[in-house]
Amino acid sequence: MKGANMNIANDIKEKLHEIDWDFTRSSATKGIHSIHPYPAKFIPEIPRTLLDTLPLPEGTAVLDPFCGSGTTLVEAQSKGYPTVGVDLNPIACLISKVKTNTLQSDFVNIAEECISRAKKNNNEINKEIPNVNHWFKEDIQHAIAVLVSEIDKVEHETTRNGLRLALSSIIVRVSNQESDTRYAAIEKNVTKENVFSYFLVACQKLSQYLGENLFENKLSTQIINKSILEVTPSDIKKPIGMVITSPPYPNAYEYWLYHKYRMWWLGYNPNEVKTSEIGARAHYFKKNHQTIDDFKLQMDNVMELLTKVVVSSGYICFVVGRSIIHGQHYDNSKIIEDLALKHNLSVVAIIDRNIAKHRKSFNLSHAKIKKETLLILQKI
Repeated sequence: MKGANMNIANDIKEKLHEIDWDFTRSSATKGIHSIHPYPAKFIPEIPRTLLDTLPLPEGTAVLDPFCGSGTTLVEAQSKGYPTVGVDLNPIACLISKVKTNTLQSDFVNIAEECISRAKKNNNEINKEIPNVNHWFKEDIQHAIAVLVSEIDKVEHETTRNGLRLALSSIIVRVSNQESDTRYAAIEKNVTKENVFSYFLVACQKLSQYLGENLFENKLSTQIINKSILEVTPSDIKKPIGMVITSPPYPNAYEYWLYHKYRMWWLGYNPNEVKTSEIGARAHYFKKNHQTIDDFKLQMDNVMELLTKVVVSSGYICFVVGRSIIHGQHYDNSKIIEDLALKHNLSVVAIIDRNIAKHRKSFNLSHAKIKKETLLILQKI
C-alpha cells in the first residue's frame, strides 16, 4: 500500500511540474471575477488547476485564510466543494459573500427602487469621513449617502449585500481619485446622475453573473471577518481538505488603502484594518517599524492554525512573491518552506511562475518584481 501511495504522490508531483503556471491569458478580469476592483487579484486559473490536480479528501471543504476577492472560494464552489474564507478587510468579505451566493431574480428591480427613493431623498448628509471634500464633489457625496441610506433599508441580507457591493464597485470611479492604483486627486466630469446610472449598471452586471442557478447545489460557504491571527480552530466549522491562498507579504500591497473610501462610505473603519493588516507598507516604514521577523512570526502562527484544521493527507497551497524592505530583498517562499518543515508538513512541489505585466500596485518598487512561487505542502 505504501508503494501505491508513493506512486500516486509521484504522479501528482509530475503533473504539477508539467503545468504552465504562468497563465498568460488569465480570466481574472472576466465574468464573475470582474464584479469588483481588487489589488493584486488572485488569478482563478491557479486554484482551478490545483483543484483539478490534487485529490480533495472526501467530506472536506476548501479554505482560503486570506480570501480577498473570493477567487478560491468561487472556483472551489463551482467544482462542488463547500468553502471557508477568512479576511480582515470587510470589503473583501463583502465581495466573497456576494460571489458565493445567488441573487434573487428581482435584484435589479430592487436596485431601481432604491435609486428612485434616493433621488427623492433630500436629507442632509451626516457622514464623518476624513478629507471627504477633497476626494468627492458635494453632489456626489449626497448621491452616495442617500443610496447607502436606501440600500441599508433592504431587509433581505443577500440582496442588501449585493447592492452594497455594487455601490462599492463604483466609489473610486465617481470620486476625484485618478484610478484604483493612482492615489491622486484629479478633476473628473462626473455628475450626481452618473452615480445612479453607474450603480444601476453595476447591479445589472451582478445580476447577470450571480443570477439564479449559478451554482447547481446550494453549497455551504462560511466567511469569517477577522484577522487570521485571531482565528481559532473552533471558528472553522468544517474539516479542511485543502488550503489555497496567496497571503499578503511584507511591504507589498496596502489593501486597506485601496479600499479606504469604500470602507468609510459603507460604515466600516479602515483604520482598524490598517492597524492589523499583515504585510502593509505602513508597518515597515513607521517608527519602531516591523521587520521580516515579524512576518515570520505571523506566518508561523498561521501555519500552526492550518496544521490543526487540515485533515491528514490534506494539502496546503501558497502563492507568494518576494519582498523589498529598505532596499533588501527577501524570498518569502523560503520563509514558508522553512515553516512547513517546522510544522512537519511534506513539501510536494515548489514552482516559480511569472507575474502578469499588467498587475498594478501603489508600491512602485514591487511593480518590478516579476516572479512569484507556488508552494504545495501536504499534511502527513
